[in-house]
Amino acid sequence: MTRSPLRCQLSPIADYHDGFVDTMPTDRNDLPTSAEVFTAAQNIAGRIHRTPLISSGQINGITGANLWFKCEHLQKVGAFKARGASNALAQLPPETRRVATHSSGNHGAALAWAAAERGLACIVVMPETVPAAKRAAVAGYGAEIVTCGATQDEREAALKKVVAETGAHVVPPFDDRRIIAGQGTVALEIMQQCREQGFTPDIVMAPVGGGGLLAGVGLAIAALAPDVLVIGAEPAGADDAQRSLRGGVHITSQEPRTIADGLRTTLGRRNYAIARRTVRDVVTVSERGIVEAMRLLWTRTKQLVEPSAAVPLAAVLEHGARFRNKNVALVLTGGNMDLDRVAELFSESSEEDESP
Repeated sequence: MTRSPLRCQLSPIADYHDGFVDTMPTDRNDLPTSAEVFTAAQNIAGRIHRTPLISSGQINGITGANLWFKCEHLQKVGAFKARGASNALAQLPPETRRVATHSSGNHGAALAWAAAERGLACIVVMPETVPAAKRAAVAGYGAEIVTCGATQDEREAALKKVVAETGAHVVPPFDDRRIIAGQGTVALEIMQQCREQGFTPDIVMAPVGGGGLLAGVGLAIAALAPDVLVIGAEPAGADDAQRSLRGGVHITSQEPRTIADGLRTTLGRRNYAIARRTVRDVVTVSERGIVEAMRLLWTRTKQLVEPSAAVPLAAVLEHGARFRNKNVALVLTGGNMDLDRVAELFSESSEEDESP
């Protein structure tokens, strides 16, 4: 009997992931299902873009793989985060007048945009270290910004204070079933676009910070094509996802050192639980690899992406044998960066790689 994709919750590929240890019991009733990804697609239809899926013959020649880039940097607010934010606000209690979150940039901008679309007030707690361009984007969509320290604990403490003072409805940046389901719609589009072009990907790869995107992609692929491998990619200087999934112990704090500012957060609780059942592996990349991947994307595809978005291509460049001769779909997650800091950013990457 063929199983309906709408009823599939978690992928059987969880039974054989590379070296992952599945030791933490999880209440599955607390996790989003694949069905919620399909519902999210209906909730956000007409509100977000169906972004292009493109390829580059030159990059394919360099990597020896058949790569397809899902251009979420061309999404509303310049990042895939518009999907989750739009889905979350579609499910708000009707009496909601104000929403709040903490964010390193893209989720904050996405929530501010989605709130403005619905006539809601929005407050975004942002670390003092975020790029100026991302702070300006959040303000540009009409949100009130509250500055906090750079750690996850400081972000959450500041948000808790905001909620206590304002009564705002919290929309978390990644550890939320509405957000996870909304981000998973990226994979629904990827699979449809691949079918339209006459092939099925062997691998779908996404960068991982908090893990909302990776968890959502895992849920969607589990339902649509469980034989397709889902792989995460993260900076070696912020490798909590790989260590968590391979070690079977959820790491909830780290001191990230990476130019990929969107990937400095740790893997969320729900995101970890879903990833250990639906994700084949997480690979890490160097700072120099991220910059090389950015340069390739800028010069060969003319797509201006931010460092976080370049991490999956960096993984293909640095782990070439794993991807050679495979059809690989990579999510280009965002294009929001401070252009005035480009030279400094490249310099920082060299310094990180040379640190002891």
